[in-house]
Amino acid sequence: MAESLIHATAVVAPGATLGAGVRIGPYCCVGAEVTLGDGCELVSHVVLDGITSVGPRTRIFPFASIGHQPQDLKYQGERSRLAIGADCIIREGVTMNPGTTGGGMETVVGDGCAFLANSHVGHDCHVGNNVI
Repeated sequence: MAESLIHATAVVAPGATLGAGVRIGPYCCVGAEVTLGDGCELVSHVVLDGITSVGPRTRIFPFASIGHQPQDLKYQGERSRLAIGADCIIREGVTMNPGTTGGGMETVVGDGCAFLANSHVGHDCHVGNNVI
């Protein structure tokens, strides 16, 4: 089983679940309810929060903000989720929000997706596999 590597400047909250071989780079923040699958890499300056799961071998690049409160004025603090599949590439500045009450409480991203710089996955979206 591969050992996880966490940079000294990264913050990983107690309760976060890290798979085997996870690499967390400089200045990343990982919230208490985040799950990272085997072989995930957070390059640097990545922030993950909320009830967020990231599938195996997904790579997330600097300044991505993943799993924070939905951008919906009706949001009242519901415990919604964000699920990201395996083998995804999430480039610089990407944002992804969890679901809302009005949309099923979950945002889902399939396997093998690529989100290029500064793209956004809004609350309640369901993105299929191999989407660029």
